[in-house]
Amino acid sequence: MRKTNYLNNKDILLEIHKSKNSFCTYLDSAYNQFDIIVTDKNQITNNLIQTAKTNRSKRLGNVDLESIPKTDLIFRIMTFDHIPDQPGRKKNPKTVADRKIKLNFPPFQHWKFNENNELICIGKSHWTGDLEHGQFSMSHGIATDKLALMWMKLCERYATRGNVRGYTYNDEMRGQAILQLAQIGLQFDESKSQNPFAYYTAAVTNSFVRVINLEKRNQNIRDDILTMNDMNPSYTRQANDEWEVALKREKEFQENNTF
Repeated sequence: MRKTNYLNNKDILLEIHKSKNSFCTYLDSAYNQFDIIVTDKNQITNNLIQTAKTNRSKRLGNVDLESIPKTDLIFRIMTFDHIPDQPGRKKNPKTVADRKIKLNFPPFQHWKFNENNELICIGKSHWTGDLEHGQFSMSHGIATDKLALMWMKLCERYATRGNVRGYTYNDEMRGQAILQLAQIGLQFDESKSQNPFAYYTAAVTNSFVRVINLEKRNQNIRDDILTMNDMNPSYTRQANDEWEVALKREKEFQENNTF
């Protein structure tokens, strides 16, 4: 069995792509792979078509650009056109996304040119059934097992870092980070970045810090209650108190011996 290289952006992107495709419908399974991403059909110009051909050539092994017909190119258009509205989801909606149903990843459609040089829709995210008469759906897809394994391995490796591995609640931090990746793992937007590892690492870091801050607040509350009842607080509180006393003595000594 091939070992998972979870630090490889290329492999992570591939699994993200497979996972998102499980939530999509295409006229043909071959149309799931896109050559370029845009936010509007009006952006599809001759220059962009050449860029799409270059991207497709690299993906296929540097084939001759002239041998790639325009009708083979697949354009991913980031759009909410096929996503149902959800009035009242946000009190003061500022974007189109705020007015739509909350999704697990940014929605898109795939388009291509037909033989008549017309752009036609060949695929939709968050969709089941026929492209014209199907329906919106968010429950029929799933993240791949390999992507889930990458999330777990990333959290496990982060948990061994020197600045976090000594905490007694290390397992809780790791579990919270895995949960966070399961919730936002597919929200990575390929149109804005090709570095999902950095995106995931930032999410894991925030999860670990969140748990650490929560535990510190709880510990301070426990120490305050113990101190109020004339009981010894945690060793951390005692060490901090001793350090503050030592600093105070040093400051008083310097003030009394200033000439």
